[in-house]
Amino acid sequence: MTTPWGELQLARFPEDPRDRLRAWDASDEYLLRHLADAGVDLSGTVVVLGDRWGALVTALAAHRPVQITDSYLGQEASRANLARAGVEPGAVQLLTTQDTPPPRIDVLLVRVPKSLALLEDQLQRLAPALHEGTVVVGTGMVKEIHTSTLQLFERIVGPTRTSLAEKKARLIFCTPDAALERPANPWPYRYDLPAGVGPVSGRTVVNHAGVFCADRLDIGTRFFLGHLPATRGARRVVDLGCGNGVVGTAVALANPEAEVLFTDESFQAVASAEATYRANGVPGHAEFRVGDGLAGVAEGSVDLVLNNPPFHSHQATTDSTAWRMFSGARRVLRPGGELWVIGNRHLGYHVKLRKVFGNSQLVASDPKFVVLKAVRR
Repeated sequence: MTTPWGELQLARFPEDPRDRLRAWDASDEYLLRHLADAGVDLSGTVVVLGDRWGALVTALAAHRPVQITDSYLGQEASRANLARAGVEPGAVQLLTTQDTPPPRIDVLLVRVPKSLALLEDQLQRLAPALHEGTVVVGTGMVKEIHTSTLQLFERIVGPTRTSLAEKKARLIFCTPDAALERPANPWPYRYDLPAGVGPVSGRTVVNHAGVFCADRLDIGTRFFLGHLPATRGARRVVDLGCGNGVVGTAVALANPEAEVLFTDESFQAVASAEATYRANGVPGHAEFRVGDGLAGVAEGSVDLVLNNPPFHSHQATTDSTAWRMFSGARRVLRPGGELWVIGNRHLGYHVKLRKVFGNSQLVASDPKFVVLKAVRR
């Protein structure tokens, strides 16, 4: 990536030489160009919210910025990109969306996230640290910035305007208004599940902002809940890509002897899963882990993996995450252990499962979804 301060070699995480997706886009370049051209004072506390793969904090590393991200993969990419650029450890503070933000922010740079809810929650958390001299600049591709995006900045931070588009990217300029009466932060959001969804019928779900379908039970998960395998005894189960944890919680309620691992690359998701599990007073043992899929889970240590793979990486459609999840599941399953997957019919997961496991069985289907099972031989 070319920046006003030189060239950077950047990569996503985990690195894959076959992956053609870049670790930056035109909106990152536009923001950095603006900071240099406008002579923005970066000597104070600079906070970068939503830096996807560390392009922004790597370019600005000399100013010792603070990064705030919901993505474990994004945070690891940032760490690797900073090291590749020769930045000393600790020069950039890497925080998560669940961490306490800095008490004072002089420059706030916002990479607009896909989730409007996550933007709302994070602006609410950061707004008390802003002051009348804080420079607030958002950036995103034109297709990512909507009227509702600008209205959030207006409602939570202050008067907002946008730049002209360049290379299909746009900037957002916002002036903090100390007298603004901000609405209460609605996140995390709680609701009770309807009847007819197995062990979790009527149970409470807790969602932090940014988690998929945070305000309701999505139809895919509802279908999955109706077709989960029955487990008995001390089985080790993984809710892989756990989201709000409702699937793993259902297993724990149905089989109190099960040991359930909830794992996701989203800090917001794992916080939601733990809150959902705790809110329902579930007996038994559970572990909550933010990480890269099943990395760190011992080979041959798991009896059952339950998975609803994402097929987007930010705005890009990709099956790379599903491949890594399926391969990871095969590695950690014991012989005879099973991977159960829910997915849209058109994604063709049965083909991938046969390549990874050598087998795939249709458990249930409707016009939109399929539930598939693969067994570790």
